[in-house]
Amino acid sequence: MKNIIAIIFLGWAISAKAEVIKVVATPNGIHNAVRKAHNGDTLLIKKGFYKEHDITIDKRLTVIGENFPVIDASNKYQALIVTADSAVIQGIQVQNIGNTSIIDMAGIRIVNAKAVVIKNNKLIDNTFGVYLQNATRCYVANNTIHSNHKDELNGGNGIHAWHCDDLLIQDNDISGHRDGIYFEFVTNSHIISNRSYENVRYGLHFMFSHSDTYTQNIFKDNGAGVAVMYSKHVVMYNNSFLHNWGDASYGLLLKEISDSRIEHNNFIRNTVGIHMESTTHVDVKQNLFQDNGWAMRVQASCSGSNVIGNNFIGNSFDVATNGNMVMNVFDHNYWDKYDGYDLNKNNIGDVPYYPVSVYSVITEKIPSTMILYRSLLTDVMEQVEKVLPTLIPDKLRDDYPLMKKAKL
Repeated sequence: MKNIIAIIFLGWAISAKAEVIKVVATPNGIHNAVRKAHNGDTLLIKKGFYKEHDITIDKRLTVIGENFPVIDASNKYQALIVTADSAVIQGIQVQNIGNTSIIDMAGIRIVNAKAVVIKNNKLIDNTFGVYLQNATRCYVANNTIHSNHKDELNGGNGIHAWHCDDLLIQDNDISGHRDGIYFEFVTNSHIISNRSYENVRYGLHFMFSHSDTYTQNIFKDNGAGVAVMYSKHVVMYNNSFLHNWGDASYGLLLKEISDSRIEHNNFIRNTVGIHMESTTHVDVKQNLFQDNGWAMRVQASCSGSNVIGNNFIGNSFDVATNGNMVMNVFDHNYWDKYDGYDLNKNNIGDVPYYPVSVYSVITEKIPSTMILYRSLLTDVMEQVEKVLPTLIPDKLRDDYPLMKKAKL
């Protein structure tokens, strides 16, 4: 008890010594304020234009902007580099970060630090927006991160995390970067309620990142959609993948993924809703696939996954695959193309549904035949295949198709 009281009095003493240092737009004004400040101090950056760069926050400071003061890095340098634990950056506009092949230049970079908070900032026209490197228990929230990069080579990522643990990325608005959010070697982290759109490549891209959760995000109009690669124990829940169109675009691309869950998501108007390659033990449950080119493309290298309780509505092709061996389960899904019957009125079709159409099999082998899609020839082929099935993988079927839409 005495130790707890001593800690409380020590905290009061530290708080009593903390100062609020007001900073105005003078040459090296922020640099000088950081140099003079002590742990626990607050820097109040007054509204203005600060042409400063490589400002290193190496003390436990709270940096607050008044009416979004602008830190401009002259398209040559970085702006803020945080190396201290428990620092806070809030209410700042950071813009015009440089671009070089030697270092990934960022508006706000966190290096080897814990419990850093980056919130309510504007990061405009930067190569990388927020860059987290060897960071733990950091919080990046409510930031507007926008750039105008037109290609992958010269652009960086909106939020880039490398070798991090226990991050919370929440309520950010990200657009115009190479990838909206990029994770590599990131574990036990959460991406919640972000809006990532109109990025050159992926709205979300992560690799070698395990035990992460992605929920309530919107990924829209991105060049190649969303990619999740070489990871395990990933949960993607209640996200929207919207209008990711292009020759190599996906709502969600899964490659070398295992022991993961994809539930209660919306895949609407994508070239491919979900593309699965070399995935094992992935549950795809209670999702909406609507108005996609292909709802799902499941490569023959996938096994042990369950596609259960989903709604497939208005897709050109419900499922496509490049092999005849089926090692995944499709069960209790609603298929709007199903024309079977339900004599006992239990809401389950009395005959199986085969979601792989003969024409999807042909286009997997000869992509150029897509030009004949919706022609009289394809209609005839589909009808013949129903009577004399020879091409479609007969083991890829839903034995219990729903007669009414599943409740998602």
